[in-house]
Amino acid sequence: MKRLIICTSIFLACATGAFAQDNKGGISEDMLKEISKGYTGSAEQKAVRNALATNSIAVLSVNAENLAMCDTYFSDRVKTKGITNQLSSGRCWLFTGLNVLRAKMIDKYDLPEMVFSHNYLSFYDLLEKSNLFLQAIIDTKNEAIDSRQVEWLLKNPIGDGGQFTGVSNLIMKYGVVPKSTMPETYQSNNTDQMRNILKLKLREFALALRAEKSEKSAMTLKTEMLTEIYRILAECVGVPPTEFEWTRYDKDGNPVSTKTYTPKSFYAEYIGEDLENNYIMVMNDPSREYYKVYEIDLDRHIYDGENWVYLNLPIEDIKTMAIASIKDNTAMYFSCDVRKFWNKDKGTLDLNNTDYASLFRTSFPMNKKERIQTFASGSTHAMTLIAVDLDTQGTPKKWMVENSWGEQSGYKGNLIMTDEWFNEYMFRLVVEKKYVPENLMKLMEQKPIMLPAWDPMFAPEE
Repeated sequence: MKRLIICTSIFLACATGAFAQDNKGGISEDMLKEISKGYTGSAEQKAVRNALATNSIAVLSVNAENLAMCDTYFSDRVKTKGITNQLSSGRCWLFTGLNVLRAKMIDKYDLPEMVFSHNYLSFYDLLEKSNLFLQAIIDTKNEAIDSRQVEWLLKNPIGDGGQFTGVSNLIMKYGVVPKSTMPETYQSNNTDQMRNILKLKLREFALALRAEKSEKSAMTLKTEMLTEIYRILAECVGVPPTEFEWTRYDKDGNPVSTKTYTPKSFYAEYIGEDLENNYIMVMNDPSREYYKVYEIDLDRHIYDGENWVYLNLPIEDIKTMAIASIKDNTAMYFSCDVRKFWNKDKGTLDLNNTDYASLFRTSFPMNKKERIQTFASGSTHAMTLIAVDLDTQGTPKKWMVENSWGEQSGYKGNLIMTDEWFNEYMFRLVVEKKYVPENLMKLMEQKPIMLPAWDPMFAPEE
């Protein structure tokens, strides 16, 4: 009984101390009276309150002075045909990468159309990500389960988001096939439920692998686990073809040739590009030092593939390379914070599209660096950069990207962004090395600064 009384006394003393501390920084009765003066019930405030009670902030913040559609002329544009649709999946990175390649193939062979199978590479992407996770669990089995790295792994066992090194590593390992050879299924177009099943199994597998006594037995068990993952994927999205027949047509729809291919021989004949060595990724992240190379640990799609490596540059350097690529009819992998100041009906990204400041009679003064540092902005979506409109001095006025949300979305399936929006919300660009100035290319020889996998700037693009 004495022990109970002592413990209770200690608890009350601690609790009293804690409440005393909280009161120093809490909202007191007097403070509440003071801050409640923020709403006085003026006619202006009542009008805004009434409007907000029955309308969305998105609707009320539309800037009526910017409703007119911008000029859709572009001085320089890459030749492209058709718009793809990722539907309810997080595969924008894959659609974007393949859209860059299909634009090249359509132009080179003057095709009436061409779409690669996203489902084919998605299958191997999810299989490889499963192996990446399971092998990382084996590699960290001696770490505590609540260590930062193991915790991150268990929180992020698999997803269908990604970035360009996934495109390059997967294609160079597995090749590509036309969409007709491995079409989409319901599960590949609507990935949430399938992804949740895979997450559940992988987390279950992680506990079993951590319990294994030896690395040899863990590796044997991992193979059995991947066999089950393969079966689930095959049942959800189909079995990837190892050989197929394909007929090429000219622009008038006349057959040119019919041949039997493997996925790798098809890629070799129609693209044949070394994706792993012909491109670099550049980033505009003012929260980190420019002209430095960075690498994100464990941020890859394939265990024996490449981590995400990029060169951080001022925005003007990136624009110079982008313009050179577009002028040479070469599309690029591009990513940004897509839903900021987005008018989905017009398909425009413009800082003047919405006016939150006037609606709430306040200001939002953070710059790009500050938004990154406070988690207010980051790259969320990948698209294909295909056009720029230059003035008579060669300065960009606006840009256009080919999106993967269907042809009914935006401006004929594309998004048009002002140059001012580009400055604030563009983050990543993947560009062929031939468009990179020699002095910048030289910087890629630096030893990359390693960043942790959980760095908030590097969530997979979806």
